[in-house]
Amino acid sequence: MDFNPLDFVKNLQDMQSKMGDVQGKLKDISAEGNAGGELVKVQINGQMEITGIKIDPLAVDPRDVKMLEELIVSACTSAHMNIKEKIKNEMSHMTGMPMPPGFPGL
Repeated sequence: MDFNPLDFVKNLQDMQSKMGDVQGKLKDISAEGNAGGELVKVQINGQMEITGIKIDPLAVDPRDVKMLEELIVSACTSAHMNIKEKIKNEMSHMTGMPMPPGFPGL
């Protein structure tokens, strides 16, 4: 099998175009993270913007604000991990190739 630099460049351009398509769809991709048995839920989009937070009244104890803060941080972390996985899957689907480990931003 001969290496054709023109084919290589064309493949790179195709992948770059597909990645651009994914970038355009990031705002429409969303994921949820939760903590405390779903006492705190966080919605995040593919641009890493938190789009919503729901807190069950059972999680609100004025004597234990620290616990609520920890639940919020944990739910945000969970949402962040979930959206990264969704983005990775979407990119793999659109490009037809798995994303390499350590791919920037994922």
